[in-house]
Amino acid sequence: MLSKLFLLQSCMIFLIIFSGPLKAQTQQTFTGWSAAFFTYKINPRFSIHFDGQARSTDQLKDIQSFIIRPGLNYHIKNNMIATLGYAYIGNQRNIIAIHGWVPEHRIWEQFIINQKFTVLNRPFTLQHRFRLEQRFMGQPAVEQNELVTDRYDFAQRLRYFTRAIVPVSETTSFTDGAFIALQNEIFAHIQNAPNGKLFDQNRAYLALGWRVNPKFDIEAGYMNQYSLGRNNKTVNNIIQVAAYLRL
Repeated sequence: MLSKLFLLQSCMIFLIIFSGPLKAQTQQTFTGWSAAFFTYKINPRFSIHFDGQARSTDQLKDIQSFIIRPGLNYHIKNNMIATLGYAYIGNQRNIIAIHGWVPEHRIWEQFIINQKFTVLNRPFTLQHRFRLEQRFMGQPAVEQNELVTDRYDFAQRLRYFTRAIVPVSETTSFTDGAFIALQNEIFAHIQNAPNGKLFDQNRAYLALGWRVNPKFDIEAGYMNQYSLGRNNKTVNNIIQVAAYLRL
């Protein structure tokens, strides 16, 4: 069932990426993202999740946003994890040439299923992640020549994420060496959609990585982010560098 879901999502990736840019009103941007993902095992049942990210404005000119996202994992089985977490997102906004940071707070719940296969004599891992977010989005206003948070708007969003990792070289147990990472995530609004639509965005990503040891990976790749706004569409071309630490 999950493998069929992965194939269905892959078809959706191509439809979204290659149909969206053909529209005249689509805006093209180029940004850089950096991310660090950390997991610390407390005991066989519980672990701590943390990820931190920084994202640039168009043409890598400045920092557009940053994310701090802790969570508590519950390991249901060896391949199933449930998580409850919080996220703080700082967003740079500009109103009448006045710049400032506007926050967004999120509560999030997620469920992960990991699958393992053998493909071309290589161990192939496939992860499915279902995440629900309750978003409290700060709305900016100008007071005394400064940007402040006027109020918070509430919305809920559902995200489905798939990530596959395949070693470059043949091996029976992948503990170190080069790998290819392929992932996609689709976002859908389920309450109070900011853009007034069900579809929010899609992120397709291809990266080349290096597993230093069983606990540490580093990778760099290209992400295509297709976002649907209220009155426009955006294709964001992203260069991303990410690190993964598992203790």
